[in-house]
Amino acid sequence: MADALNSLLRSTSRSFYLTLRVLPGGVRPLIGLAYLLARTADTIADTEIVPLERRLEALRALREGILGANATRLNLAEFRGKPGPERLLLERVGESLAALQRRAPADRELIRQVLQTITSGQELDLRRFGGATARERAGQAAGRIVALKTDAELDDYIYRVAGCVGEFWTRLCRARLFPNARLDVEQFIAEGIRFGKGLQLVNVLRDLPFDLRSGRCYLPEESLAAFNLSPADLLDRKSHDRFRPLYNGYLDLAEAHLAAGWNYTNQIPFSQPRLRLACAWPLLIGIRTIGRLRAGNVLDAERRIKVSRAELRRIIVGSIAVYPFPQRWRNLLPAAKAVACGGKLT
Repeated sequence: MADALNSLLRSTSRSFYLTLRVLPGGVRPLIGLAYLLARTADTIADTEIVPLERRLEALRALREGILGANATRLNLAEFRGKPGPERLLLERVGESLAALQRRAPADRELIRQVLQTITSGQELDLRRFGGATARERAGQAAGRIVALKTDAELDDYIYRVAGCVGEFWTRLCRARLFPNARLDVEQFIAEGIRFGKGLQLVNVLRDLPFDLRSGRCYLPEESLAAFNLSPADLLDRKSHDRFRPLYNGYLDLAEAHLAAGWNYTNQIPFSQPRLRLACAWPLLIGIRTIGRLRAGNVLDAERRIKVSRAELRRIIVGSIAVYPFPQRWRNLLPAAKAVACGGKLT
């Protein structure tokens, strides 16, 4: 069964599987299992051919299965669509749920907690934006965009989607890998949460022009209004100059979260190179992505920002090469910022 789930992981996530492979064996199966179930929930939430209320019902049924309740209500046949990774996730959700029930109680409880938070965020997202996507499919005006209201709502969103994952990751790795290490545990957990928030905020900022065209705006109305902007204004590339100062402020916030994530990574005992590397790679990719987002017109929907495969390989090889040298390792993040910003630190 473990081999079957590992094969499923490999087929459903190219980028995360790289991180998963380097993780220590003591946590790899647990984090992989949590990821599979979270991706299954994502697939349910994102299947727009299925009516909104039915997606909400399926998410609730999946959560009941995760919590150990009778999963007979979990009928996902209508979500499966064409053959592909998402269909595999849905067809084999029973295997994932069975694997969860076999885990030790403490591990199972941690996975349940994080998945409860993630699925609650997905439900909130569907209720908030479900109508917007329906209007888009009906061909109504693209300018009718649903936006978050406040920065508090944005912070809540990035916590439910990814900050809670940082907390789960931290508690699990601490318990499983270095339970006796001398740490400020409260700070360690707080920085783990910020780590996750930073990665998700980078995603929000990178995907902004594409989300707008789906009727979604994760940047809050009150912040936009302070710059005399509305969500619909962001559909126009000519709004970029007015928008850029606000956007840069959110990039600064994302970078501060990732800096906390780098401090977090360096609190992990040096004797845990696999775990440190698994944390470093997404951080270094995130910093490089921020650097690219600081240049050009971020409202241009024809310009998708991402780190190339070649650069990803350089990040992996370079980080492994400098790991034995603590000072060079600590300088990885400043060096990444310099590369991303054209040789200038910000």
